[in-house]
Parts: sequence; C-alpha cells; structure tokens
Amino acid sequence: MITDPIADYLTRIRNAVMANHRVVEIPASKMKLEMSRILFEKGYILNYKFEDDGKQGTIKIALKYHPETKKNAIKHIERVSRPGLRKYTNARELPRVLNGLGVAIISTSQGIMTDKEARVKNIGGEVVCYVY
Repeated sequence: MITDPIADYLTRIRNAVMANHRVVEIPASKMKLEMSRILFEKGYILNYKFEDDGKQGTIKIALKYHPETKKNAIKHIERVSRPGLRKYTNARELPRVLNGLGVAIISTSQGIMTDKEARVKNIGGEVVCYVY
C-alpha cells in the first residue's frame, strides 16, 4: 500500500529519467493527470495518455530527451509538501524555482496550477513539488 501516491508518481518519473527510459506507466488519479498536463504544457515531457482499464487506469508518460546530446528535459523533480509536513503558502509568498526558470506545482482551491498562474490569479495553496 502506497501512503503517498504523489511522491510515488514523482519517484517513478525520476527513476525512469535516470534509467533513460522513453515511457513510464503510473497508476492514475485526477491529481496525477493534472500534474502530467502541467509537465506537458511546460515542455518537461513529450506527451501523456490516460488508459482506462476499468479500475483505476494508468497514465503513460513519454519522457523528453534532447535529440543529439540525449540529455533529459527534467533535471530535478522534488516533492515539497508531504503527508507528515504540509507546506502551504499565500499568494504573496509563492516560491520561485530557479529564479523563475523552473516550475512549482501548486494545489489551490481553483485546481492544480503553476506558481506563475497562481500569482496572476492572486491565490495561494499547497506547494506540491518543484520541477526544473
């Protein structure tokens, strides 16, 4: 039994990147789908696809690598808020990852979004993870 499914999601991506895999399969949830959408929109992954198997379903994520140097797009992916220690922030104190070059994924009352989107909407929330 997994006690922190978001940490499992991030760890599976991190391990697949380190092993130079092209595709990684992850058990699906609405939050993981939204996080995958953000990673796709920000250019950290090539694509993602939800496959319904009648139960929970799976998300297939195609990882992104540079065509010539084979360097991966995700350099670092880190869980911030965890079940034992939740990290909340207001709109004025939203974190900036690598001085704006990275992305912080925030869970707000209006859904999952990046730190930049939350700053524009002037809302805070739980800091889920950092990606750069």
